[in-house]
Amino acid sequence: MATITAPTSRKAAPPGILTHPATRKLLALALAAAILAPMAATQWPGTTWPTALTVDVSAPLGSASDWIIDNRDSHPLFLYFFGHVSNAVTIAVRAVYLALLAVGWAGVTAIGALVAWRAAGAKLALGTAAAFLACGLLGMWVPTMQTLALMVVAVLASVAVGALLGLAAGLSDRMDRVLRPVLDTMQVLPAFAYLLPVVLVFGIGVPAAVLATVVYAAPPMARLTALGLRGADKEVLEAVESLGTTARQRLLTARIPLARKELLLGVNQTIMMALSMAVIASVIGAGGLGDRVYQALASVDVGAALAAGIPIVLLAVVLDRVTGAAGERLGEAGKSPVTWLYVAATAVAVALAGRLAGLLDWPEAWEVDIAEPVNRAVDWMTAHLYSGVPVVGGTADWAAHFTSWVLNPLRDGLQWLPWWSVLLIVAALAWLIGTWRTALTAVLAMAAIGVLGVWKPSLDTLSQVLAAVAVTLVIGFATGVAAARSDRFDRLLRPVLDVCQTMPQFVYLIPVVALFGVGRAPAVAAAVVYALPAVVRITAQGLRQVDPAALESARSLGATSGQQLRQVQLPLARRSLLLAVNQGVVLVLAVVIIGGLVGGGALGYQVVFGLAQGDLATGLVAGAAIVCLGLMLDRVTQPTGRHTRKGA
Repeated sequence: MATITAPTSRKAAPPGILTHPATRKLLALALAAAILAPMAATQWPGTTWPTALTVDVSAPLGSASDWIIDNRDSHPLFLYFFGHVSNAVTIAVRAVYLALLAVGWAGVTAIGALVAWRAAGAKLALGTAAAFLACGLLGMWVPTMQTLALMVVAVLASVAVGALLGLAAGLSDRMDRVLRPVLDTMQVLPAFAYLLPVVLVFGIGVPAAVLATVVYAAPPMARLTALGLRGADKEVLEAVESLGTTARQRLLTARIPLARKELLLGVNQTIMMALSMAVIASVIGAGGLGDRVYQALASVDVGAALAAGIPIVLLAVVLDRVTGAAGERLGEAGKSPVTWLYVAATAVAVALAGRLAGLLDWPEAWEVDIAEPVNRAVDWMTAHLYSGVPVVGGTADWAAHFTSWVLNPLRDGLQWLPWWSVLLIVAALAWLIGTWRTALTAVLAMAAIGVLGVWKPSLDTLSQVLAAVAVTLVIGFATGVAAARSDRFDRLLRPVLDVCQTMPQFVYLIPVVALFGVGRAPAVAAAVVYALPAVVRITAQGLRQVDPAALESARSLGATSGQQLRQVQLPLARRSLLLAVNQGVVLVLAVVIIGGLVGGGALGYQVVFGLAQGDLATGLVAGAAIVCLGLMLDRVTQPTGRHTRKGA
């Protein structure tokens, strides 16, 4: 027996700490650093990325830009393809806009309310009618119709493109692998970065705005379509296949009907993404509400920006609620399809009555001017809060202290590190929570930034992103915990989060600049405001979905409220918390460009400068660097592979 058990005892001999995967990874990393660090320090003694390892892409990008400009009016590709696409988009948007004007404000309001009633019920129908009436009261009826026409065409095109891509990814594993990085790039690449090539091809105007919106809004539809098709019940599919149906019949009669909820959620997300592009698209001639907001930003007119921003928020909230409620009611017993005929007949009757009564244009006498009182309130806040506040100091002091105590040391520390040590740190962080493939992807993404020649500005941007994400997570986790524990607080918080999430960044950028001045601190503040709602929602939802049986068991053992949170809810909501971190990073990166307009500098400024000067190389290189930063941060913050399954 001894001779048999001896080998077993020798196998169990190593200390327990060495059997932990993280410990073994740390030892391997320490060994690699001990070998590679002296070699790298000898070969590349400087801190910044070596010039010899950079690739100059400005020349080929400049040549491509010149070729497009020289051939835009004569090459067959532009005359017989892009030209027809541009004309089709222009005609479609103009047709929808003229139809909305022909129906009149009474008809549009009635149609919106009736569709909302049919899809989601009477309560949302009243909310929809109130939202359209509020747009008129604010004096924004015509700009609202311009934006609505643009959004109708852009959403339809985005849904069509996204559904086709999702169909290909949902039915083919190979296409899914090919499209995944493409969709990632479309979603992470800053809109300002691809506005320039779109403008080069289509010129300033509505076609460029619609196509830029499609690039931004199509990925959610594609992802959710693929998810719905891949998640279809296999037993149902096998039953349909056993009946001798063809692949096309299975798709039309089984896969697509089973994926209805995912498809409708994709439409919902596409609408929200398209509306969030309304202001950015105005930079290239989209007009409508976005143009009003952009003009107000140029003149620092908070009241005018808010008057144009509120209708965007109202449209986003109404469309979100209606499509969300319609998705929840799918499959329920409700109104018959014949009801749609009554809805259409009623809408036509109301529109005709409005035309006969002369209720086409919103009466100017009914408009309410909110710009002046809002500007007075902002002036008061600026005068009383910007400086001279007793004890705590003014917002200008906060911004200065945050810049000097947090942003400057963080930026200087990152830029002081040798470039190879940054790559080692990235590899270590990514490998500790993932696999070697995760670490390799993160390192290659970071190295690509150096190869593109934007190492120092990228580290400056990274410092701002890290600071903004840290503030967002601290506030977001605390607020999410409070919302998960109190239904009343959750109900009070929800409209505030809706406004923060749907209000165009340009709108709240103005009061942020008024309160904090120009610089990197207001850029961080704007990013926090934009990213905070998603972190709060995901955190609260994750904590609410914790198994009640686990909480009840903890209570029965005498655990306090704080112990239940720390030892039960937070560990069980780990996946949701990691998703909150991921979304915080992505959304903060999305506002990096906006921060470039208010003194954020670094990559954000380079993208904006490239668009303003028509410099394709500067804008695209900075945009690609932001994508690489997003990819690296995603890999560093999200566990992958076997590590995820074991830790689940």
